[in-house]
Amino acid sequence: MANGGPVEHGYPHLDLVRESITALYKRLSYDTIHTFDTSVAPVDVAFCDTDDLYLGAQRVARELVRHYRLPDARMVISFREMTHAASVELAAGPEYFIELNDRFRTHRRDIGAALAHEVMHVYLHRLGLSFSGTRENEILTDTAATYLGAGWLLLDAFREDAASSQKLGYLTPEEFGYVLAKRAQVFGEDPSVWFTSPQAYSAYAEGRGRARRDEQQPPLTGAGWVGRRRYARDRRHALDLRSAGPGGGGGGGVSYAFTPDGRGPLRVSFPCPTCHQKIRVPVRGRVRARCGLCRTVLECDT
Repeated sequence: MANGGPVEHGYPHLDLVRESITALYKRLSYDTIHTFDTSVAPVDVAFCDTDDLYLGAQRVARELVRHYRLPDARMVISFREMTHAASVELAAGPEYFIELNDRFRTHRRDIGAALAHEVMHVYLHRLGLSFSGTRENEILTDTAATYLGAGWLLLDAFREDAASSQKLGYLTPEEFGYVLAKRAQVFGEDPSVWFTSPQAYSAYAEGRGRARRDEQQPPLTGAGWVGRRRYARDRRHALDLRSAGPGGGGGGGVSYAFTPDGRGPLRVSFPCPTCHQKIRVPVRGRVRARCGLCRTVLECDT
């Protein structure tokens, strides 16, 4: 939790965020992902100063348990002085003990954001989905909470001005915006209407622009003129070589790679703009490809 200190911006964890989205689709499946088509509603996690601290925190935790479909999990909430925003004890269950930073006693509007992250830890623990390394797992947790409909709370907890700053979670504000935009593209949501923080809206707009650029990379037909021109040059080079290995014919700064297929046609591989699973199609002009993981249909000009 950044509290008054500098807030990191940009996309330093973008590759890991994309890996996290792919891992979610692989572990949960397309059908399960689409049961999370509705985000947590602001009214369901609202917390006003007149609410009882402990009863209110338990109510918000129950709502997140319901949203994540953990009906047999019970969250026991306490508060103490600590460096981080919150922590959870990942035991066998069904009771899980969550400790919140004492700061939330007077900043109750952000309790939902802290609990969205901690309850997602429980969800991933039960799934058996994890990455190696503590920081990698925290990035996975933030990404999963956001993609499955509760992470907008974490971005809305971001506030920054000349005198102070606050940010919850391990993703940067722009990375939260990126994942929210990815979710919005799949489910047709507009999370910006829920933001109470103007900085959150700006970060979402920046992340949305970055997410849209994923759909504008060759060989997708939505690619711009510059990208198409470079792709055509790389394709000519790969056809001349015919021996390009993985990554051949692409070079730095591009997401596609040309690979030979024995004596068959040259193929190009590129990440699905929805789930980032690698897709491989023959180089033969206009091709319609369907991602086997997230079922997105892609129009390509190979």
